[in-house]
Amino acid sequence: MLDNILLGFETALSLQNLFYSFVGVFIGNLIGVLPGIGALAAISMLLPITYGLDPAGALMMLAGLYYGTSYGGATTTILLNLPGTPTHAVVCLDGHPMAKQGRAGSALLMAMISSFTGATIGILMMMAFGPLLVELAFKFGPAEYFSLMLLGLLAASTLTTSAPLKGISMVLVGLIMGVVGTDINTGISRFTFGIPELQDGLVVVAVAMGLFGIADVLTHANQLGTGTAVSSSKIGWRAMRLEKGELKQSTPAIMRGAGIGAFFGVLPGTGGSIASFMSYAVEKRLSRTPQRFGHGAIEGVAGPESANSSAAQTAFIPTLSLGIPGDAVMALMLGAMMIHNIQPGPQLMIEHPT
Repeated sequence: MLDNILLGFETALSLQNLFYSFVGVFIGNLIGVLPGIGALAAISMLLPITYGLDPAGALMMLAGLYYGTSYGGATTTILLNLPGTPTHAVVCLDGHPMAKQGRAGSALLMAMISSFTGATIGILMMMAFGPLLVELAFKFGPAEYFSLMLLGLLAASTLTTSAPLKGISMVLVGLIMGVVGTDINTGISRFTFGIPELQDGLVVVAVAMGLFGIADVLTHANQLGTGTAVSSSKIGWRAMRLEKGELKQSTPAIMRGAGIGAFFGVLPGTGGSIASFMSYAVEKRLSRTPQRFGHGAIEGVAGPESANSSAAQTAFIPTLSLGIPGDAVMALMLGAMMIHNIQPGPQLMIEHPT
């Protein structure tokens, strides 16, 4: 195992593959800040470019694109209250209030630190506990998945501790909105009202933009001249620093978020969205001052960002070791590997150790 790890480092740290990774991460960040595009569209557009590359370079570019997109959405989420991807929706609750308080630089830096730390922990867990996590995921049946989904919904409903009934009502509204579209088992259209555009269901990012972004635009339009907008002078390099004690305060949230993300990333159909909401709910429950959440609590940025990045890493475990993609993005990655004559499965690490 150690020999394979060293061989992997040797391959990954070559100048050519580092360049491919840089290109993927750079483009991913540019695409991530554009709400509504996401990793799926980005990988779909750049997949043909990788045909002429060697397998390792192609996968590193696509993986960098995926990770860059996962992180890049935090920028517009914090500055504009527009979640770039569904996984960043919960970051709006505290990231944008921090920006409005003149702490946009602190929020962006914490998102960067949390994302890097969560991704690193996710990679280490993937290397160390990949087979065990796969075995655990195999033991999850319909009852366990239902329990996890119910736990996630209950966690989301408790985000508004001052009005729990309001939180439960919003969860029910979300469930009703999620029913819209075509049933994957029977093929029957539900609540589409004969509108072809609703056959694929409601787009999460579009709904999130309407709930967070458009509402915020209208609010600022109604407050022109009051000085409540985020000042561009507060988002320079000098503002990218944390206040005294904030890193120490956020470290437990980052570690817990990484663990939550690593677990949910392995389970097909869950991923970063549920992990982010679960992390936020956990941090709010464990905090001695939960009333700060929703008003610029830095743990509300640190935990979900760490969980999102960690889940993005461990999502590769079932894809690589079993050939089972957990979501549409992993299905594209699976297709990219097969294009380059890499067959995912239990023999992958033996046949392609790098």
